[in-house]
Amino acid sequence: MSKDGMNYAPTAAKPKPVVDKGEFIFAATHLDHGHIMGQVNGLSEAGGVLKYIYEPNPAANQNKVDNLLAKSPEAKVVDSLDPILEDDAVHMVAAAAIPSLRGPLGCKVMEAGKDYFTDKCPFTSLDQLNQARETVAKTGRKYQVYYSERVHVESAWYVDELIQNGAIGDIAHMEIFGPHSLNKPSRPEWFFDKSQYGGILTDIASHQFDQFLHYTRQSSGEVLHARVDNLANADKPELEDIGEAVLKLDNGVSCFSRVNWFSPKGARGWGDGRSFITGTKGTIEVRKYFDSGVSNTGNIIILADQDSEQRIEVSGQVGFPFFGQLILDSLNRTEKAMTQAHAFMASELSLRAQAIADANR
Repeated sequence: MSKDGMNYAPTAAKPKPVVDKGEFIFAATHLDHGHIMGQVNGLSEAGGVLKYIYEPNPAANQNKVDNLLAKSPEAKVVDSLDPILEDDAVHMVAAAAIPSLRGPLGCKVMEAGKDYFTDKCPFTSLDQLNQARETVAKTGRKYQVYYSERVHVESAWYVDELIQNGAIGDIAHMEIFGPHSLNKPSRPEWFFDKSQYGGILTDIASHQFDQFLHYTRQSSGEVLHARVDNLANADKPELEDIGEAVLKLDNGVSCFSRVNWFSPKGARGWGDGRSFITGTKGTIEVRKYFDSGVSNTGNIIILADQDSEQRIEVSGQVGFPFFGQLILDSLNRTEKAMTQAHAFMASELSLRAQAIADANR
């Protein structure tokens, strides 16, 4: 089991292509974060064909180029973004750039008539977010986000089905914990530069704001509390190694987010990601990546309702429907995978939480 969430790139046990080969063409660029491997895996398993790879800093990221080519040998490595943007056959550009570059890159891609699929966090400032909103409105293209803790985790996907089918009644409260392993020596320099990574709530907590909004089907909320700090990494003064935020959604549901870089080396994996969801008629716990103290088995849902308790193991059972939905959304101009408003609001709330935390620090 991986000890580094930066290289999280699951594969489906039973891939389900939604298009014929050649019907959906995409490119991969700016491979700074390892999540690009997961983004490409997901699109490829759903039937997409990777046509181009462009890496502006091959000295730092050649290993990712090589890994992509190993899985998609037909892909062409190009020496600029221009061939990608000029090719009318390309429907979407997937990217995992340095976070501060993601917004401007996405606007450039959309201006060229392509949909954009970026790693989270999608922006490091509200100005970038506003520019992307304007560009989406002007071009009609999509700015989609790889919130992998939901869209690329089978238990996080399946629990939504349980919630929407009324398994625990109406949601009253949510807590989502996102601990990560730091692996400091392996991190690139931008990882420790706040102007480039945006802060821990902007970055990691954007996953959790995505889940809060999605599970409740709410469109916005208010940040009531936010805090960040550097407790144990004085040698990297711009790193925030802990963060937390409290959110009240438009319907009154309260949500608590906690993220940190303190996963112990003795843990089974890079982070014991868990969700706790309290409903009016039951509760759910989600153990996303492994069963701490028990086994390497992840994707475990523990459901308690008015009649019983259930332990539901869904690894290999659910797959990753998001990517097929995303491809069809791009081709059909629909919004089944993720609405544009949702993608932007999850980021906006994390950016607002970060701003509050920065002001209080």
